[in-house]
Amino acid sequence: MSNNKIQGLYAIADTSVIDQDLLLQRTKAVLEGGAAVVQYRDKKNAPALRLQQAQALRQLTAEYDATFIINDDFRLAVEVGADGVHLGEEDGALATARDYFEQNHQHQALIGISCYNQLQLARIAQQQGADYVAFGRCFASTTKPGERYVSRDQLVQARRQLTIPMVAIGGITALNTAELIDAGVDAVAVIAALFNVEDSRQAAASLCQQMN
Repeated sequence: MSNNKIQGLYAIADTSVIDQDLLLQRTKAVLEGGAAVVQYRDKKNAPALRLQQAQALRQLTAEYDATFIINDDFRLAVEVGADGVHLGEEDGALATARDYFEQNHQHQALIGISCYNQLQLARIAQQQGADYVAFGRCFASTTKPGERYVSRDQLVQARRQLTIPMVAIGGITALNTAELIDAGVDAVAVIAALFNVEDSRQAAASLCQQMN
């Protein structure tokens, strides 16, 4: 799998935001609306439920030929056959995750790294073999209110220095997506504007339209 699998609309199915009963329904809706990537993000449920949800999302994303990423947990990613893992600054080393994937014969697994507003972190991640990096928050955000801001100029500078895909996150809506694409990002990661709305399918379609 090449890292061009990280592009377009990157939907984050975050169980702290989405009602458990609506997780699959809303995720299916955003896939129907055009999401190319889905990340499962859970920091509260018991392992058995996390496994159950991840397995269901893996099956759903496969039906739509979408890339499926697990947040934080590369062991769970291997267990459900996800396409990769996304790691934050407290989620362990990239090399540890890569070794685990290799040991389990998932040689093409994708590893994404959160770089917040720090280009140096992104350069290091690229050097260490990351498949993509994420920057943000880009705008005021309800789900990441305290996260560090990254400016448009920083994104432009990052695009000049990096060869791997860049993902933007934080406060992204259909009204500001185009300026991020113009700045050079390959994908926009969205939570609230996709899952905290009445029509997730239409919300996804509107976001995708801004990336064309």
